Amino acid sequence: MEDIDSETYFKERLQDQIDWYDKKSSANHWWFKRLQFISIVSAASIPLILGYASDEAMYLTFIAGLLGVIVAVITSIIGLFKFQENWLEYRTSCESLRHEKYLFLSKALPYDGEAPFQLLVTRVENLISKENTNWSQYTSTPVKNDKSD
Repeated sequence: MEDIDSETYFKERLQDQIDWYDKKSSANHWWFKRLQFISIVSAASIPLILGYASDEAMYLTFIAGLLGVIVAVITSIIGLFKFQENWLEYRTSCESLRHEKYLFLSKALPYDGEAPFQLLVTRVENLISKENTNWSQYTSTPVKNDKSD
């Protein structure tokens, strides 16, 4: 295996990971906010619509029920895909990697001593490995069933 220089590492590993986490964080943030907004508006509309429902306007009862279904589905989707958790986790990883990058580029502690590039690689790979381990544990954790026997 060939040694990798700092310029290659910065471009092909560090910046690539920063960009990936930034993109994934933004996408999860976008989905979470929009789905949450739809859920809030739908849930808040139900009592208003039911207040106007009558025998002549039975379709309003159907619309209120449909909005209830939308709220339940969106809540389940947000829980299933963990948009908020992913958004925060990816943002944290992105900002941690950026932090290391700027400390290294400015030769600030802990990169002001001997072998700063090797230290950067070790710290960056530990951050990436930690996030990968967290993701692996999350995806392998079985879903708990709250139903009592």
